[in-house]
Amino acid sequence: MSTPKSLFDKVWDAHVVRKIEDGPDVFFIDRHFIHEVTSPVAFLGLETRGIDVLFPERTFATADHNTPTINQHLPVADPLSANQLKALETNTAKYGISHWGLGHAKNGIVHVVGPENGITQPGMTIVCGDSHTSTHGAFGAIAFGIGTSEVEMVLSSQCIMQPKPKKMRVTINGKLGAAVMPKDVTLYIISQLSAAGATGYFVEYAGDVFRNMSMEGRMTVCNMSIEMGARGGMIAPDETTFAYLKGRELAPKGEAWDKAVAYWKTLPTEEGATFDIEYNFDAADIEPQITYGTNPGLGTGISQNIPLANQVKDGEASYKKSLGYMGFAENEQIVGKSIDYVFLGSCTNGRIEDFRAFASIVKGRKKADNVTAWLVPGSHIVESQIKEEGILDILNEAGFELRQPGCSACLAMNDDKIPAGKYAVSTSNRNFEGRQGPGARTLLASPLVAAAAAVTGKVTDPRELI
Repeated sequence: MSTPKSLFDKVWDAHVVRKIEDGPDVFFIDRHFIHEVTSPVAFLGLETRGIDVLFPERTFATADHNTPTINQHLPVADPLSANQLKALETNTAKYGISHWGLGHAKNGIVHVVGPENGITQPGMTIVCGDSHTSTHGAFGAIAFGIGTSEVEMVLSSQCIMQPKPKKMRVTINGKLGAAVMPKDVTLYIISQLSAAGATGYFVEYAGDVFRNMSMEGRMTVCNMSIEMGARGGMIAPDETTFAYLKGRELAPKGEAWDKAVAYWKTLPTEEGATFDIEYNFDAADIEPQITYGTNPGLGTGISQNIPLANQVKDGEASYKKSLGYMGFAENEQIVGKSIDYVFLGSCTNGRIEDFRAFASIVKGRKKADNVTAWLVPGSHIVESQIKEEGILDILNEAGFELRQPGCSACLAMNDDKIPAGKYAVSTSNRNFEGRQGPGARTLLASPLVAAAAAVTGKVTDPRELI
């Protein structure tokens, strides 16, 4: 009798080209996403060594990190950004790689455009020179970020050398309460495990809460797996997955679709499969979340006070430094804190469901005068949906403006930088010192919490507004 296998084991084992004794596995990669920041040096390495791209049809390029989110029809002003964007265009043309640059109808954030065009599929291995590649694990794929030298390795050989990570399963059963979004679920998990609590593991998310999530919600959860140190996160494919993928441009069609679905149905973890570590949580314990520190693990339910130093997993000195940077104090109430900026977007929360949620709060209300709001769709497809569904009208009537697709204020590699000392309620994934601009203070939250802050000018429990 064979040993029951997990989803992770099934996908990993199917892609091992060669096992190296006491070393990493030579691991085949099905899909490789590239963007303008981490690819130029990799392509330079190919040129220097006189090597071609082995399977250009398995690589997909989009411009997102350095792109402006206004006036994208104009030349990019920043010389470094302009050079990187031009290099991506030149390199993809040279090697015959699909390229969705600025102005292309399919352009957008790499981890948004991959799924929405059907490139991301269950059972695949997916890499990108970006840590939030874990997003694609929502489809039952093994997806993780790689470094520049590894980008070159995948371009030249379609393989990578990787030690097999340990396995963790996080199970949440029960029903989520009012105004609790997938972002709240993942922030809750990270607050319980800490920002390093899953280091060295690949995480499978299981239980009622994840089974009942939309694909967009699952992507949000898997996206932030990296924020607790995990190599990546996965959710077993099911009918929700298949319904999302069916009919998308690069998804299988006809008989190939039927064959693919038959295979995908074999992937979920088998009864009795073991994990190196397991955690179980109750959905009823999760309320809307918000962070108060300088790593994603420093977060709490929005109705709670900022914890005392002896209540958190970070060391006391580190914790007090974090609060000092944020201008907060132990046992202080978060609700009611005045804020300056709201950012809706990123590969975590830049999809249509996020804009629907945001609009549900701001409809019939007005943007607070003290708030600057950057609302940035994850792709042109999302931008079109916002307009077609009448969400843009709701946003405009409330005093908001919609920007153009891109990573925007998530990482401050473009013009969208939060000024020093200012507070931003952000739907992105990282609240490190300076992440959204030198000296910027970031409070990570869901689209509903962001919307509540945007119309009140302060940290507000969205349950008071729905």
